[in-house]
Amino acid sequence: MTDIRLNLPLERPFTAAIPVRSWVGIGILAVLALLVCAAPLLTSFGEGQIISDESFAFPANAGWLGTDHLGRDLWSRLLYGGRFTLLIALVTTVITFLAGAGIGFFSGLAGGLVDDIIGRTVDAVLSIPSIILALLVINALGTSIPTVVGIVALIEACRVFRLARALALQIGALDYVDAARARGESLLWLAVREVLPNATGMLAAEFGLRFTYIILFISALSFIGLGVQPPTADWGVMVRENSQGLLYGSPAALLPAAAIAVVTISINLIIDGFVERDQGNRTPEMLP
Repeated sequence: MTDIRLNLPLERPFTAAIPVRSWVGIGILAVLALLVCAAPLLTSFGEGQIISDESFAFPANAGWLGTDHLGRDLWSRLLYGGRFTLLIALVTTVITFLAGAGIGFFSGLAGGLVDDIIGRTVDAVLSIPSIILALLVINALGTSIPTVVGIVALIEACRVFRLARALALQIGALDYVDAARARGESLLWLAVREVLPNATGMLAAEFGLRFTYIILFISALSFIGLGVQPPTADWGVMVRENSQGLLYGSPAALLPAAAIAVVTISINLIIDGFVERDQGNRTPEMLP
């Protein structure tokens, strides 16, 4: 049987050239991960420990990055906040993809009434502005980490669902999938053995994008007081707490904002590099 996997990247060896921009992004993320994981070794104070009576003290007076609005060490809170921010974002992204991709593959392969019901339900959720839906749910259920993770994962899973469903519809229309259906293979077998291996590239790129958006989303919720709660350190919380420091020339709000920007840019560099590699390695038979 002829394999006609159009518009999909062929499998390449793991040793295929990785673009320089991706290595740059990987390097930056690796350094950040090492710093936040080694926070207890690299800091002299706890995340909530007050080290100075002066708010927004400059580095010359307290700590080598200064202090925040309560006189806590900014360097310590920045590293501990990174652990919390990145860990919550990673867990939320994994839950998002397990739910979104799984339901999307099932819906696309099942088709018919099942696909219509699931698709319309997802459309209804996406029709509500994300931040408003999050505010409604968090106000109803209370502010807690599980609630924040759950509602953010629900919202982002709906977006992953649409991509996964589109990939399942595209791949499911190919001859080798029809042959598997004719053999009597189950939907689970089709999703795991036929659709998933050929959708990995697109899903990997989407994983990076969702991870970035989830960091920004959770940070935004923390900024308005509905995400991570003080005294726990979180980059979004730090921006909100220390915004007044800008009036005194303190970097207390700019540093966590810059950390969020660095993570976002690094992930985008990685994604752009791999997408560029995939496009460059397509053969003429794979082009539209």
